[in-house]
Amino acid sequence: MPTRHRDALAASCAGRLMLTLHPDGCVLIYPRPRWEAKREEVDRLPESARGLRRIFVGKAVEAEMDGAGRLLVPQDLRRQAELERDVRLMGVDSHFELWNSDRYEEYEKRALAGDLQRLDQVFGAEFKF
Repeated sequence: MPTRHRDALAASCAGRLMLTLHPDGCVLIYPRPRWEAKREEVDRLPESARGLRRIFVGKAVEAEMDGAGRLLVPQDLRRQAELERDVRLMGVDSHFELWNSDRYEEYEKRALAGDLQRLDQVFGAEFKF
């Protein structure tokens, strides 16, 4: 875990984190209190989302940062997220995402293309960055 986040995580959850698989192919990392709120939110999803609930809750494991801020990601999650050598950790809202760097590059390209297309549909050609 990057140094800038360690103190905040130590204060907010004593370094206790929850890891789970996201359907996009990354590992989600939640501080334990945030995890509880998110799990309750997922539990309220309709029965038609049971596949998502199975992945999100069923793959969840508790982990704790060591004194150096390292985190052991279980082999099952590493394998499914294809976490090998080159990984990318990003803070997103109230959690972190751990990605295989190549997989994230592809995801980002697709997401940007789709988002730009949707912006064009909503705002038309006059929308510029």
